[in-house]
Parts: sequence; C-alpha cells; structure tokens
Amino acid sequence: MSRPTVLFVCVHNAGRSQMAAGFLTALAGERVEVLSAGSMPGDQINPTAVQAMAEVGIDIAGEQPKKLTEDAVIASDVVITMGCGDECPYFPGKRYEDWVLDDPAGQGIDDVRPIRDEIRRRIEGLIASLD
Repeated sequence: MSRPTVLFVCVHNAGRSQMAAGFLTALAGERVEVLSAGSMPGDQINPTAVQAMAEVGIDIAGEQPKKLTEDAVIASDVVITMGCGDECPYFPGKRYEDWVLDDPAGQGIDDVRPIRDEIRRRIEGLIASLD
C-alpha cells in the first residue's frame, strides 16, 4: 500500500503551510509524504512561525518557500489550501480541504501560538482520516 501525499498551499508558503507541513512530518513520520507550496512564495520562512514551532520541538528553520506547480497538485492525494484563493489549480479526483486560518505574517508570537495550536489540532484530525 502506498503512502498518501498531502500538499499544503498558502500564498507565501512562509507560515501556515510550513507549520502544517512541519506538524504532519513530525506526527505522521514516514506514513505520509508531505509537500508545501505557495501561489506567490516569499523570500524566507516567517521567523515568528519558526519560533512558534521551535517551542513545541519542531524545527522548520531550514525550509524554504516553494512555488506551487501543477505537478505538485497532480502528485498529491490531499490538497489543503489556506487562503490561496483561486490560485490553486483544481483537478478532479483529489481530496481538497480549505482551512480558514489567520495569517501569521506580521504578527507577534502571542498571536501566532493560537494559529500554531489550531493547525496541530487539524493535523491530528487529518492523520486520523488518513489512517
């Protein structure tokens, strides 16, 4: 049985999608292939998102924002969007979820922690749905 591939997409691929990818990688391990991308990728990962994830023992500091490609969507079984709007290509037969989450861009650590915690909650539900 092949492992499912999950793609997380947000605009800059610098905060929400990177935190989600970090959680899924840490919590699901080798059971799931994890991808993340952005419709307009930023220059670097949001340092506050890096700090928030480090607080829970997950290091995303070495990640880089990546450009969303049709190939990434085609390769994925589940596509989770986080505010990328109409930029995300749609392919029939894929499982799509749109997670409405505040954007951590420009926010302090006290505002990013609840976003991080909500992402973790959703990741735990996602893992349960994939098992």
